[in-house]
Amino acid sequence: MLHVAAAARVSVATVSAVVNGTAAVSPALTARIEAAIKEIGYKRNAIARSLKLGKTRTIGLTVADITNPFFTDVVAVIQEVLHRAGYAVMLCCNDENIETQDEQVQLLLDRMVDGLIIAPAGDDANLERILQGTNVPVVLIDRACDGVETDAVTLDNQRAVFDAATYLLHLGHRRVGYISGPLDTSTGRDRLAGYRGALEAAGIAFEDQLVRFGNFREAEAYKAAMQLLTLSERPTAIFSANNLMVIGVMKAIRDIGLSCPEDISVACFDDFPWADVFRPQLTTVAQPVRAIGEQAAQLMLDRLGGGSEGGPRRLVLQGRLMVRSSCRPHASLVQGARQAAGGE
Repeated sequence: MLHVAAAARVSVATVSAVVNGTAAVSPALTARIEAAIKEIGYKRNAIARSLKLGKTRTIGLTVADITNPFFTDVVAVIQEVLHRAGYAVMLCCNDENIETQDEQVQLLLDRMVDGLIIAPAGDDANLERILQGTNVPVVLIDRACDGVETDAVTLDNQRAVFDAATYLLHLGHRRVGYISGPLDTSTGRDRLAGYRGALEAAGIAFEDQLVRFGNFREAEAYKAAMQLLTLSERPTAIFSANNLMVIGVMKAIRDIGLSCPEDISVACFDDFPWADVFRPQLTTVAQPVRAIGEQAAQLMLDRLGGGSEGGPRRLVLQGRLMVRSSCRPHASLVQGARQAAGGE
């Protein structure tokens, strides 16, 4: 700073005030100091500045699976919004593992992040304990976590799957297979509840054998789909509770010698960039990814700026059914329509 002060013909204290933002300096002096910084090539010592101010201008972000296009897109939006506000993002992927998640959260806290945005791996009592020992703001995204009372941005998963399953039922399908996520996640539970609710509303009995667990993984979903497709009375439609699992479902349909949608209709939760370039184009439940990312980042910025006080704010957004060509009416519905037309 001494060289910068000499070049700008000001005191070291004035240079420090501009560099660290600790005091008001006139625009003219600020411009002169910044010009001297550029000329000399002075590099701000971020670590020293953080220690002095007690702020790192860094937000810790841990997500369940960065290979999932949903999380990839949400992370991109969060980073975009926080970057505009002058914050960097330190990203971790917990790989749907609670122990890894807890280690990452503690690591991020040890790195003195100013806030945490977490997509929980699952219900985790230990996470509640870790967060109780810190005063940094926390925002949950995508999933709730029992015992963690903090700001959150989630989707009405139950309603979204209810609507998607109802769509399949309206197409005449009465045996709808369901590939579920793990039930120790709020998304896994809520989406399964939506499926069950649609069956109940349609007066169709729930069958345990039509529900298999893919745990949000492609390989596990492949095995689960094979189990459904080899039932003595196989389903005529399958709903996959996320976009990674639907890849396993489609591979199973191919490998067993069936065709979609000719032999079986398929729909899934989470829209993704190549859903409409699949053959057939996939019917999906689209989440408002940009809104989720923007609102999560804004909740964090509000807390950091001191402009938001009080209890946790829970934002629940709505999904949208994207009807494409991977679902078609059940044969019984088509036959009934033909008979009705012939009788006129």
